Amino acid sequence: MASLTVRQLDDAIKARLRLRAAKSGRSVEDEVRVILREAADSLDALVPRSSGSGLVQDSDPVRRTRSATSSKLPRVTLIIGGGIAAYKALDLIRRLKERAIHVRCVMTRAAQQFVTPLTASALADERCYTDLFDPQSEFDAGHIRLARDTDLVVVAPATADLLAKMAQGHADDLATAILLATDKPILVAPAMNPLMWNNAATKRNVAQLARDGVSFIGPNAGEMAEANEAGVGRMSEPAEIAAFAETMLRPINSRRLAGKKILITAGPTHEPIDPVRYIANRSSGKQGYAIAEAAARAGADVVLISGPVDLDDPAGVQVIRVESARAMLAQVEKSLPADIAIFAAAVADWRVANAGEQKIKKTQSGLPKLDLTENPDILAAVSKLKQNRPKLVIGFAAETENLIANATAKLKRKGCDWIVANDVSPASGVMGGDRNTVHIISANETESWPVMSKDEVANALVKRIADATGAKA
Repeated sequence: MASLTVRQLDDAIKARLRLRAAKSGRSVEDEVRVILREAADSLDALVPRSSGSGLVQDSDPVRRTRSATSSKLPRVTLIIGGGIAAYKALDLIRRLKERAIHVRCVMTRAAQQFVTPLTASALADERCYTDLFDPQSEFDAGHIRLARDTDLVVVAPATADLLAKMAQGHADDLATAILLATDKPILVAPAMNPLMWNNAATKRNVAQLARDGVSFIGPNAGEMAEANEAGVGRMSEPAEIAAFAETMLRPINSRRLAGKKILITAGPTHEPIDPVRYIANRSSGKQGYAIAEAAARAGADVVLISGPVDLDDPAGVQVIRVESARAMLAQVEKSLPADIAIFAAAVADWRVANAGEQKIKKTQSGLPKLDLTENPDILAAVSKLKQNRPKLVIGFAAETENLIANATAKLKRKGCDWIVANDVSPASGVMGGDRNTVHIISANETESWPVMSKDEVANALVKRIADATGAKA
């Protein structure tokens, strides 16, 4: 069958086609195919089926309903930039679709040096767009349609070059034309060498984009593709980006804790031995910070009391920084009352009874004597309050053995409502890492979750809290 030339249709019909395509979440050419398919189905009812009729009904129910189903889903235009992290964008497509999000891909010319449009098309189950001057899509100003016919534009990976073009308003290819023409939210996942990320020009571009309302996730710290290169510059993991994108796409569900005050502790405490040395643990604070950010996105008024960590303050969260367990307890008591309290901090169990006012020197007489005394138990103190006790008190149990048994015993001993138990043995990589495996233990049940990123754990925990407290969307 000859190809349909849409240019030969009159302007009124083309306008109706564009409107119908926009409402259905499809391109105009896909909409024409749907119309022709519907017409063929209608002919089936009129024309008897025969081997010579040329009319074949689509027997695949998945294929028949795909267009109708996808039109109801949140829509993402995924722009894949030209960095080695482009391979992660393929996993991001899958992660977004797992969350019932429709994905349409756009690739820069540089991105095609790392992954192919065919692969992206196969994963997204839709054509991947690459050319600003594509005659098959630009007959109806396709770059404008791709910019507007979406709910969110995600750029992953976003290279230093692409960030610079965005900040300066360039539109010399399909990706940048879409970014300049869109009136929808933009989420950017940077990925580049640490020196490029820390370059003054990149910092200026990122600051400008943030002022323009662009949202950022990452970059993370870690090993680079280049040998012997490490630092901040790795693209956030696909699961993290997908989770963040979902909170932007489904804001109604994410506001379920509006009006609630949530008190959260995070990170380690440092117990001084002298002005130079201290007792501490390996907690990075990442899980507590992720929970604080997820709770804030859910609309809660969040107070985060943090021990010493190397993390940026979560957006929309009141952060109070402390050093010691006693200082943390004092700030917790000062921050009450609260509706919900989550004690994710890894508080040191002991401190030196009489910390030295000056640096303790090595002497010939041997090791100095350090008398230890027990620190206050913040979780137990709040759980057993007679007044101002939060309605839901959640503790954390970081264990290296007998995880469930030890966490269950802690639940009873402390008097809290839930314990989030996780294995922090060195083999697990939880301490300081970006993934976690947790078990939610209450008086009635133990719920085990699969391995997830710490952001995913935070989102799931906040949702469970909203469900348990009867918070409605």
